[in-house]
Amino acid sequence: MNKDALIITEAQLILAEKRTSLAALRTGIAVFALPLSVLSLLIATSKYYDIAQVVHLFSTLLLLCVALVALGSYLIIKSIRQIRRYDRLILSLKARHSKLAEFIT
Repeated sequence: MNKDALIITEAQLILAEKRTSLAALRTGIAVFALPLSVLSLLIATSKYYDIAQVVHLFSTLLLLCVALVALGSYLIIKSIRQIRRYDRLILSLKARHSKLAEFIT
């Protein structure tokens, strides 16, 4: 395998890892949005129940929502950090190899 093919393969690997991080970011956003939609549904239907009667269910649901927000935030922050890292790696590859700069903008 010649040097140019190796460099292009390395860039493809970094771009594939970046796509994986983007998928994790999309998952984190979805996990983060789920508790917000559940809470908006509870607020919209609040006239149909008395909170004192369902406090044990409500507290459990709120705890689950907090856990989902924490998980979603973790996934989002981790993915953004990885995406920035992969962007820096791609920029360094482009700076070292001018042939690669023709293909990646």
